Amino acid sequence: MLEYRVSARRIDSHGSEAMTREARIVLDTDMAGRPDAFNPAEMLLASLAACILKGAERVLPMLEFDLRGIAVSLHGVRQDSPPKMIRIDYDIVVDTDETDARIDLLHRNLQKFGTIYNTLRARPT
Repeated sequence: MLEYRVSARRIDSHGSEAMTREARIVLDTDMAGRPDAFNPAEMLLASLAACILKGAERVLPMLEFDLRGIAVSLHGVRQDSPPKMIRIDYDIVVDTDETDARIDLLHRNLQKFGTIYNTLRARPT
C-alpha cells in the first residue's frame, strides 16, 4: 500500500495553500473566486489530468508506444443541491503514428491503472 500526505492552511480570506514534500499549490478558497488559483473542482479535474499523464509515462515503455506528445482537456459539470460533480468528460490528444488499435490499448491501460480515474469511476451516484 502507498500512502500520501498533504496538508493545507488558510492564508487569508482570499486563498489557501496545500503542501506536500517540497511542493506548494495556491488554492482558490475566496468566496468571490480568484483567477490565479485552482478552485476545488478545478483541482479535482487537474488531479484526473495528472493521473492520465502520469499513467501514460508509466505504460508507454511497457507498451513500446511511440509518442511525440500527449495533452488532456477536461470538462466537469457540478450540480448545486447536493453539491457534487455529476459529470466529467475528457479528451486525450495523442501525437503519434501508432495505429488506432494501439491508441485504444493505451487508453485502456490509462483507465485500468489510473488511481484517480478508478477512484472517481467508483464513486457512488
